[in-house]
Amino acid sequence: MKLFYSIIKVILTITTLTLFISCSSSKVEKSLTAEEHFDLGMNEFNDANYLEAINEFTVITLQFPGSAVSDDAQFYLGECRFMREEYLLASYEYEVLKKNMPASPLVPQAQYKIALCNYQLSPKYSLDQSFALKAIDEFQAFIEYFPADTLVTNAETKIYELRDRLAEKEYQTAVLYMKMDSFKAATIYFDNVLENFHDSQYAEKSYVGKIEALMKRKKREEAFIEAEKLFSRYPNTTYRGKIDSLLKGSL
Repeated sequence: MKLFYSIIKVILTITTLTLFISCSSSKVEKSLTAEEHFDLGMNEFNDANYLEAINEFTVITLQFPGSAVSDDAQFYLGECRFMREEYLLASYEYEVLKKNMPASPLVPQAQYKIALCNYQLSPKYSLDQSFALKAIDEFQAFIEYFPADTLVTNAETKIYELRDRLAEKEYQTAVLYMKMDSFKAATIYFDNVLENFHDSQYAEKSYVGKIEALMKRKKREEAFIEAEKLFSRYPNTTYRGKIDSLLKGSL
């Protein structure tokens, strides 16, 4: 992840230097105020001309870093990248706002958007989940630092969704080991779901899978203990018939 941001920093540095040289050579551009540049940038942004908007916002961050609209310009650099689905670049721009302008009222939105960028980058459950883990951390940081924000509920929903995806990865790995008759390995992955993602939709199924794996391993007492846990936590479980059959050894 650090390597990604290092590469992004180099790319953006080259881009901003190019823009700076271009803007410095234009007498018209030099005569505009920061506010005028911002208005031009917002007009382009609202018209979905994101590259043109980036040019205007970059002029502000380079030539008017202490202006009243410098934090807005930095935030909208992130917004432009986000709208272009350049989520790594967008995340970097939001991070710059957090780091260089920590007193800005836009910091809560920037923190949320950093999490959302990683959420957008996270793939389906079967692939590497580094971005999903990063997104969870960033959403949790958002909730911790800005608990009264109106987006907290949304962040909590996103965390649940991401945790469910991580749980699915562990569960499907366990299922794969069951198919390979590697019942001890399967038990470990079912346990991972139950210990780390007990609030996911895969917890109940993991109890069932673990019980079956334990029975395959001739660990009947442990299987009965897990069955009691399952019935206690899910008294209306639809798996009761299957569990009774497993414990009787008829499956």
